[in-house]
Amino acid sequence: MAMTVGSDHDIVTAPDRASRVVLAGIRISVGLLWLTNTRWKTPTDFGENGGGGLYGFTKDAVDHPVAPPFSYVVEHVVLPNFRLFGWGVLVVEVLLGAFLLLGLGSRFWGAVGAAQALLIGLSVARTPNEWPWTYVLMIAANLAIAATAAGRYYGLDGVLRPEWANRRTHLSRLMMRAT
Repeated sequence: MAMTVGSDHDIVTAPDRASRVVLAGIRISVGLLWLTNTRWKTPTDFGENGGGGLYGFTKDAVDHPVAPPFSYVVEHVVLPNFRLFGWGVLVVEVLLGAFLLLGLGSRFWGAVGAAQALLIGLSVARTPNEWPWTYVLMIAANLAIAATAAGRYYGLDGVLRPEWANRRTHLSRLMMRAT
């Protein structure tokens, strides 16, 4: 196992090969999960006309509240502007899946995924026949991706990070933080 010293008190160990493979596998699996879950978020009405799809699950935040302040925002802000909201959800989840699959900006996208999973959980965790632990596990998986910078292992973060480290541009500094 390779070790690098960051300061007198910090010793950072690089994960062994099995750990790198597992982290890459988790990142790729979560990326595929985000992408496959976009199939039922269908434009242009996202289920609003029939009361199903994304609209139905979003309305669950009002019908089966987990956190009343969140339900209030959904009822009075999200649902009246639902199509705009639907496009936003679709774009975020496609980007989440794509960037996690590529392993690009994995710290940033892992944090976005944890936030998105939290919002979904706040919408549906008390809906009949939902298993609330699903959302806890999704939050945990996305946080693990962010905390371990999983894109550095068999992802573009690992390939591009050395180049960004050598540059002194605003974008390269931003990408170093995101990876």
